Amino acid sequence: MVFGKIEYLNLLPFEFFIKKSPHTYLKRAVKKSHPAVITELFLKRKVSAAFISSIKSRGKKCLNAGIVADGEVLSVFVCEGKDKEDTESKSSNILKKILNLKGEVVIGNKALQMYAKGNKRCIDLAKEWKKQEGLPFVFALFCINSKDEFYKKMIKRFLKSNIKIPYYIKKKEAKKLGLPLGVVELYLEKISYKIGEKERKSVKIFLKKAKMV
Repeated sequence: MVFGKIEYLNLLPFEFFIKKSPHTYLKRAVKKSHPAVITELFLKRKVSAAFISSIKSRGKKCLNAGIVADGEVLSVFVCEGKDKEDTESKSSNILKKILNLKGEVVIGNKALQMYAKGNKRCIDLAKEWKKQEGLPFVFALFCINSKDEFYKKMIKRFLKSNIKIPYYIKKKEAKKLGLPLGVVELYLEKISYKIGEKERKSVKIFLKKAKMV
């Protein structure tokens, strides 16, 4: 088994959960990259499980976990300037079109750094989706390429666990990303992982609207 890992701050709680796992082979068998690459590896069946872009989740075997923001997310923006997509996130690019916005898509650490600097020329895409649809936005879903019971049990444990990221780890991440510690802590509060009824409805609407843009 090879697990596909997105190297973004939004999966820090899941990464911490994996590091605490007794399954050492899971820690070793990992491919790391940004969302678009991990999604393609999953689609080519080069990884057995991964958080994949929600736009590519149609027809896939996905569990009840994902990367969710109920309102502002602070890490996915459309900013004033040249109309431009971000190569790292297919879902964010499609969401921009669905919301009928113009400008440059900025995601991940770059977006968080812009937020930390107080950039007011950007629109938070998750916040805009919430305003228009009244639902949380699901950026990624945890999907598997087999009927593997291991991942099902792992995700069940993850969703039941009350992950507390130690202060020293958050401080280390803040330093690595060039962010104030307060921004890292605030951002992690904006992210959730449980896929329930509202989240499933949101994905369904998103995929339906994506066909029309």
